[in-house]
Amino acid sequence: MAHVTMIHGIGQKPEEAALLGIWRRALAGGPHETRIDLGANGVSSSMVYWADVLYPEPDPNVAAYESIDDLEALRSDVDNIGQTITMDEAADPDWLARLAGRLLLEDPALEIPEDPLNYGSDVEERFPLPWALKQRFLGAFLRDVHHYLFNVAWTPRSSETYQVQHEIRRRFVEKIASGAKKGRPHVVVSHSMGTVIAYDCLVRVPDCPGVDALVTLGSPLGIDEVQDKLAPEWTRSDGFPSQKVEGDWVNIFDRLDVVAALDPVLANDFRRGGLEVVRDIHEPNSGVWRHSLRKYFEGPLLRTELKRLLQI
Repeated sequence: MAHVTMIHGIGQKPEEAALLGIWRRALAGGPHETRIDLGANGVSSSMVYWADVLYPEPDPNVAAYESIDDLEALRSDVDNIGQTITMDEAADPDWLARLAGRLLLEDPALEIPEDPLNYGSDVEERFPLPWALKQRFLGAFLRDVHHYLFNVAWTPRSSETYQVQHEIRRRFVEKIASGAKKGRPHVVVSHSMGTVIAYDCLVRVPDCPGVDALVTLGSPLGIDEVQDKLAPEWTRSDGFPSQKVEGDWVNIFDRLDVVAALDPVLANDFRRGGLEVVRDIHEPNSGVWRHSLRKYFEGPLLRTELKRLLQI
């Protein structure tokens, strides 16, 4: 039977087993005609868990990740994001400044208000988010993506130091190899920063096993500065991971997702032999916080595609 390997995005998360359960229940909820109960369909699953590489402890507030309330979804993604990054701490300050500017940040050295959900702003922008809240979330995104792409040495706990990229790559390859033994088709489902990790490993880690399909949700892979750090293995004309992805790459996005909105369409940037083959699908999420994994998992278009890829 089929197997799904999942990989999460930025921020502090509940511990691995709890997070995997949250993702499985999110797929199994909602309208009966679209829900995907992996267990009932004989589909096994695993989670590439990397939050502990950057964050000192798991998030104990599991209920926030289960909630359908928009403010709770916001809090689950922005509470306890850890410290952000300053220009002085960057491996390449010019790269960080360019990325910060493109993400509409005023300064990557962020001032975090005590309660960003109640923080007002007169800044006019295209995303339906309070300005300070967006700063807080994207400050964490900048830190996490920087530390991964530049393979920063990081000490989340006094007794442990990781080379961030090396450790997360090791975990991804290990879970993909294990998943490959459990069933076919084998599909990778990735969210947010997890899409960068999945792509990097499938294209740039020679001993990473192949998979049958790749799903990216709310991905920042369209951003030039991210693509620059994936070269030379990535090229615009032949960036599709053909050697490791046997079937489809399906990219689901919401145009108001603060992470994906800068360049949500990937087919033109990840061609195969010059041809556009990535299946880009716009599926609007509801409410203020469009980047929520739970909201992506509730989408009928995503569920239709995942059923097709898993052959259920």
